[in-house]
Amino acid sequence: MTSTPTTSGGRAGRNLPAATAVGVGLLAVVFSALIWLRPAFVALAMAASFLAVRELAKALEHRDRHVVREVAYPAAIVIPFSSYHYSPEISLGVFALSVVVVAWRRLGAGVQRYFDDLAASVLVIAYVPLLVGFATAMSVGETGAERVITMVLLTAGNDTGGYAAGVFFGRHPIAAGISPKKSWEGLVGSLLTQAALGGFVVPLLLDIAPWQGIALGLVMSITATVGDFAESAIKRDLGVKDMSHALPGHGGFMDRLDSLLINALVASIAFTWMGV
Repeated sequence: MTSTPTTSGGRAGRNLPAATAVGVGLLAVVFSALIWLRPAFVALAMAASFLAVRELAKALEHRDRHVVREVAYPAAIVIPFSSYHYSPEISLGVFALSVVVVAWRRLGAGVQRYFDDLAASVLVIAYVPLLVGFATAMSVGETGAERVITMVLLTAGNDTGGYAAGVFFGRHPIAAGISPKKSWEGLVGSLLTQAALGGFVVPLLLDIAPWQGIALGLVMSITATVGDFAESAIKRDLGVKDMSHALPGHGGFMDRLDSLLINALVASIAFTWMGV
């Protein structure tokens, strides 16, 4: 997140001590699970997927768009589970089946706003559990922990670098109508942080050349920013500031997953291409 200064809640509109404590705590739990007990990481991913789907479904109701929860909630758990324990192909099959069941189940409520509710339900299932499934699938194998840790570090680096640069130098918003706190100066900070992490940290975790790490960091900085803006646009459209207040200093689970979701897909493609 690339933030410009504001007087609300600190110079960047965030409770920094709370956000830092929660962020470090979450990273510690996730990384510990990845390193010591991989199924625990999958369980955490499934829980985060369910909670994010629930937040998004509730937020959509602000615009009278109703998610078919009896399908979306199980899908939030089954898709990441099947990606890890079976294969991404199976999880895609579960997703496709979920879409069919949503289309059938929603018919029971009549045709009024049928398309709106169908589209909202499919979006929620594709946006959260399907993308979370790429993270759980990425964790499989000898270098699974390193791949997921790399993805998380390069996403967190984008947030941290952009936040710091935005607080001290941010003056020119990228898209004030969507997220006025995200600045061009913050984006530069994100890119520089990502280049450093990609060039020096990533080669230590994975067997790739520094230039590949830099390229991966820069690409994931852009995609993380796109994911951040996409969620901000959804919240603007739905008329909510945060998806919830479950995570002090951060908002809801969806507010923390926004960039991670798209980067799980991007990292999965990149790692497959790199052969790591």
